[in-house]
Amino acid sequence: MGLGGIHIWHTLILLFVVLLVFGSKRLAGAGEDIGTAIRDFRKAMRDDDASK
Repeated sequence: MGLGGIHIWHTLILLFVVLLVFGSKRLAGAGEDIGTAIRDFRKAMRDDDASK
């Protein structure tokens, strides 16, 4: 039994469908964009703390 009634097989099937719909290149690009956004946010937070 998984978390909240979601089994591992449900999660794997969902990930497979998402991969089919969006494609691996598009998902990789989205992951890269999210990583860049997080890195820029952290840098802005550090710069804001340093300016005080």
